[in-house]
Amino acid sequence: MARYNTKATNPTLTTNLAGGEAFQQTPKVEFASILLTSFMQDQFYRSADETTQRLRELIPQVGYEFAAKAALFARDEFGMRSVTHVVAGELAMQAQGLPWTKDFYDRLVVRADDITEILSYVITAQGRGKVPHALSEGLGRALSRQNAYSLAKYRASGKAMSLVDAVNLCHPRSTEALDQLMQGTLPPAETWETGLSEAGQGEGDTEDLKAGVWGSLIRDGKLGALALLRNLRNLTSQADEETFALALGQLVDEERIRRSRIFPFQYQTAADALSKESGPRVRQAMEALQRAADIACENVPRFEGSTLVAVDVSGSMTSMSMRSQSTGDVAALFAAVIYRANADVDILKFDTQANFLTPRANDVLGIAAEVRTDMRGGGTDFRLPFLQAQRKYDRFIILSDMQGWVDYNSPAVVYEEYKRRLSANPHIYMFDLTGHGTMQLPVERVFLMAGFSAKVFDIMRLLEVDRNAMVNRIEQVALDVPEPVATPHAETRVVTP
Repeated sequence: MARYNTKATNPTLTTNLAGGEAFQQTPKVEFASILLTSFMQDQFYRSADETTQRLRELIPQVGYEFAAKAALFARDEFGMRSVTHVVAGELAMQAQGLPWTKDFYDRLVVRADDITEILSYVITAQGRGKVPHALSEGLGRALSRQNAYSLAKYRASGKAMSLVDAVNLCHPRSTEALDQLMQGTLPPAETWETGLSEAGQGEGDTEDLKAGVWGSLIRDGKLGALALLRNLRNLTSQADEETFALALGQLVDEERIRRSRIFPFQYQTAADALSKESGPRVRQAMEALQRAADIACENVPRFEGSTLVAVDVSGSMTSMSMRSQSTGDVAALFAAVIYRANADVDILKFDTQANFLTPRANDVLGIAAEVRTDMRGGGTDFRLPFLQAQRKYDRFIILSDMQGWVDYNSPAVVYEEYKRRLSANPHIYMFDLTGHGTMQLPVERVFLMAGFSAKVFDIMRLLEVDRNAMVNRIEQVALDVPEPVATPHAETRVVTP
């Protein structure tokens, strides 16, 4: 979700990955930053392997319990997966013998393939097939609560680590579904992938068969919110009129949007895919996407006073940071969300130059598209937002990968000059969109943030009252599994696929 920096009483001057002047974060801030921004992909300044190594180094510095709590927070609140698998694997090897670890491994599993990913990481890192006892017991519990659909969907038969392998390694409590898995009698999961695959192999008109599959999936509500979003382009070209209309209705359903936990930039990904097509249906789908994105942003808290949103448009911001989106794409959408939700917001684009932008569009995706236009690709001069600001702002929100190098100076001097010039004392939120580990300002009322979720805005508002809000939020995460509440019809907890 979000990350911040506590007050720097003795800030440590360092250099960032681009070679510029910066200030070192505390280990807890850096650790949370990586967890909330990293999809374990190569970035402009650091590879995925280097990110893994940095996590490995930070875990003993932040403490095993904080590392576990931060992983649960990142998984539950932000849906982060691969990076939390790394933390679980490292804790399994580094934090053996601690009483809470079994519950932690169990709780971290949301989908059955979390189990195989964690096991694969540990076995690869160790170079041997033995699994630490606590990890085996915790993942064994998680295996026992999977239903037949989940086991069938994520059985991973063709991969190096399958669910059958996981059962053999973890020895979970027997269930009917696990018995079927091990005996080879577990029927295939009825997913949209299998339905379309069977349609493509059937006799008759393939397009008609696929249209029938889409109709069945949409009418029966078997296509989840994220799957619907990812398949919108296919539905636009393959579904019949009734199914297409139902799909658009589900796309803009407010309750589904709230439950989905879809990353905001995924609406942009779907829009980018649709933009390559043409026709009246494409226009309808784009309008529905714009409405869905706007609905997803309606619960964004409004800020009092004035805000300057500064978007880094330097060369490193074009690197792929979040799955199919560049860091610049994420920054543009974030800026659009803030701009649309608040009445007094200015947008500034900067690299080695700076210019203000007044968007013509009124919807989130349209505003983001205007911000993304002309990503110049120069260097990064963090002094410019404060030099260009000609009025007194209550807050600055700087969206960047925090790799400034122009003239090798941090913006601390011009920031203080801005405050004196306008008798201002703004809150500064510096969003590190890649978790590279350094910040640009070490002063009071400056918060280093990470992650992109509607919840981050709640944290920002709280930080203006309590600057320790984010660390406190992570520390409050419970590591043990709560005792189930007794009910007349208590059942084994089952993971929703």
